[in-house]
Amino acid sequence: MILPRAAGILLHPTSLPGPFGIGDLGPAAYRFVDWLVAAKQTVWQVLPLVPIGGGDSPYAGRSAFAGNTLLISPELLVEDGLLTSADLPASELGSGRVRYRNVTTVKEALLRTAFGRFGGAPAELRSAFEEFKAAQAAWLDDYALFEALRAAHQNAWWIDWAHELALRDPNALARARADLAENVERCRFEQFLFYRQWEALRSHANALGVKLMGDAPIFVAHDSADVWAHRELFRLDSSGRPTVVAGVPPDYFSATGQLWGNPIYDWERLAATGYSWWLDRLAADFARYDFLRLDHFRGFEAYWEVPATEQTAINGRWVPGPGAALFEAAARRFGSLPIIAEDLGLITPAVKRLRRSLGFPGMRVLQFAFDSDALNDHLPHNYERECVVYTGTHDNDTTRSWFSSAPAKSRAYLQRYFGRKVTPSTVARDLTALAYSSVAVWAIVPLQDVLGLGASGRMNLPGRLGGNWGWRFAEPDLRPELAVGLAELATDFARVPALARAEEE
Repeated sequence: MILPRAAGILLHPTSLPGPFGIGDLGPAAYRFVDWLVAAKQTVWQVLPLVPIGGGDSPYAGRSAFAGNTLLISPELLVEDGLLTSADLPASELGSGRVRYRNVTTVKEALLRTAFGRFGGAPAELRSAFEEFKAAQAAWLDDYALFEALRAAHQNAWWIDWAHELALRDPNALARARADLAENVERCRFEQFLFYRQWEALRSHANALGVKLMGDAPIFVAHDSADVWAHRELFRLDSSGRPTVVAGVPPDYFSATGQLWGNPIYDWERLAATGYSWWLDRLAADFARYDFLRLDHFRGFEAYWEVPATEQTAINGRWVPGPGAALFEAAARRFGSLPIIAEDLGLITPAVKRLRRSLGFPGMRVLQFAFDSDALNDHLPHNYERECVVYTGTHDNDTTRSWFSSAPAKSRAYLQRYFGRKVTPSTVARDLTALAYSSVAVWAIVPLQDVLGLGASGRMNLPGRLGGNWGWRFAEPDLRPELAVGLAELATDFARVPALARAEEE
């Protein structure tokens, strides 16, 4: 995949400002796109947009296909006539960090009200809903029933439901569809609203030259419609519990590794189906985004398998993944694959060969560049053109906070690399300029680094239970001068469309 030079911002929609306690796909998202245009940014990268799972994590979603309905904008539902201004909360839920429990209560009540009024919606809107249901039935029907059953079981994991429902006895499912018909239909309706609002936002961004890059975790959550509806594709015991789970060995982020707990695919079974479930998942993502960051790409070459009885990820082993076969099947179906490979962590020569053979750009992170020597892959003088460079990611501390707590040796190396003094107040801007000046085809910066924030801006601390995914910015934070500064960098380093096209000619 050949890409023009470009610059972009990493920001999850939940971090947008707004009156409902969480960022959403409404007016603030459109204003953010306009700010990106002013800053000459042509890529907006988001985290997974799926319904959040344990710990409010978008990387533990309850479906790989469904959208996070907490992102539905009540203000846009007012424009649709499904809500009125009087339906909206009398007071703001707050512009600070997301409090997911409070937000869920308020948003679910608003969505129920909108569903109750949908019968009187214009015929065009109701016809669009019917078309959506038909087009998405392959995943939507299972997901809607899963959510209805989950609510009926007080949000218990599906393995703790009534046995015949957990193991999908056809007669039991038929009774559940009849008994829970209204809740099933409401779930379909909410997904329709999410998809409709997301497509409108994406169309607005695309019309202004901004591409949307999504994020697809390699694994799915055990407590998900995907595993419940397709148990045969995962390594589970007869009751549906995982026999082995995914994670990563001890690394930069954790001395005991990361025990993710996701069930592991039965890759042999998937191969026998021509990887049909995975291809359907990629089809859904390619329809939703312009580009897709494939999280934990190294797991396709080999993944860290841990017995389900373990309490940490230390006692795992590397097991071969599907390798190129999955992506060759995808290429036969889709042609060119708009994928960025997240190749961070313990990357072996075999992983590098796989990524390069597939033509996927990899990732480089400047916060990782100064902790060893001049051969560090994350140092700009070692980049290949087909990579995407970041100052940091959603799993990193902000650059300002990272620099303040980095070992003295790393800070000294960074100072020598720049040939001048770098301070906590300048380091985010300095690393942004370094990223832009590199040969990397894309340079992407978390908005927290554009704002120069300290530790309060951190989005996620891997291994920490709770307290993640809640960061938001306030409307006044997006100062015009920040857009001017990024636009100057993008122009000076040929990361604007006209200059990027000239480079390709």
